[in-house]
Amino acid sequence: MTRVHYSLLACIFLLFALGILMVFDTTAAEVLDRSLSKSTHFAMQRQLLYAFVGGCGAAGVWFLGYKTIIRLSPFLLAFFSFLLVLVYVPGIGSQLNGANRWLSIFGYSFQPSEFVKYLIPIYYIHEVLKEPKEVSLKKFVKILTVISIPFLLILVEPDNGTAGIILVTLLALFLLTSVRWQYWVLPLLLFSVVGVAIASQMKHVSDRIRIYLHPETDLRGKGHQPYQAKIAAGSGRLLGKGAGQSLQKLDYLPEARSDYIAAIFAEEFGFLGMLFLIALYMVIGFFGFCIAFNAKDAEGFYLASIITFLICFQAFLNLGVVSGLLPSKGTNLPFFSQGGSSLLANLMGIFLCLNIERKKLS
Repeated sequence: MTRVHYSLLACIFLLFALGILMVFDTTAAEVLDRSLSKSTHFAMQRQLLYAFVGGCGAAGVWFLGYKTIIRLSPFLLAFFSFLLVLVYVPGIGSQLNGANRWLSIFGYSFQPSEFVKYLIPIYYIHEVLKEPKEVSLKKFVKILTVISIPFLLILVEPDNGTAGIILVTLLALFLLTSVRWQYWVLPLLLFSVVGVAIASQMKHVSDRIRIYLHPETDLRGKGHQPYQAKIAAGSGRLLGKGAGQSLQKLDYLPEARSDYIAAIFAEEFGFLGMLFLIALYMVIGFFGFCIAFNAKDAEGFYLASIITFLICFQAFLNLGVVSGLLPSKGTNLPFFSQGGSSLLANLMGIFLCLNIERKKLS
């Protein structure tokens, strides 16, 4: 293994170790505060179990190799699209907060869209590189038609956050693969104008914008979490209150161990702690793009670039939401937040990058 391998894995391990600490911190406080019957370690144990399963899956993609994964992407995308249909089947799929996003397997939840988030770009790379010549309009439309099936299934779950991430990832791929701008820029502008015009007439959209700009106007509703997250992050000041000293985790901030875990981290470790956390993601981005630029073929370049972009973009979205700069979208903080499916998918993505680096040396 090279220095890049060790450096990248060290950053992932540090993020995961800090995440485990924060997951235990927030869930133990929740159990004690509410006098729940479950163990204070239950969430940490589940996250460690998901990490073990994710490690096995990551080892699998490492040995299969990125070329095999790209070659199998049409079948993998079809299989996970089928799983996206199963989330609507009673007894198999489970609904939470009005959304059908999860499959229930032996008491453990599984979110297929986390894997589709990676498989759609991989499938796109597979189709574009089947023929080395420039992407024609016919081929471009054909690819988008196939991709639209799982994309629409995610959109109607509803999971707007994941759908938005996939859309932005595809736009990045269009630029990377030099698809003619006439094929996608003009339709995108047209749909954007129409979408904004329609959305501006919807009351719930204007309410969302108002709450995003002024969360204090709806403290008993959708403004509660972003407002409490600001309090948590701001009260940490420069050095933080210290590990385990957060007050917002005591039932003031819902979803404290998942979407808003960075707010609790900021409260306990302060501005300097957040700088360290952001620096870890910046280092992951640096080494990920280094792997991409040094890949020995176009497949490796596109795949490493888009995996690195996906991880860093998700981190940007989550931290943007926690800081109040972006509206809430329910995006996990990679390798840090509680979330089994997200951890599994991101670990497999990182090990695909490491496999690309390994193949460069062979």
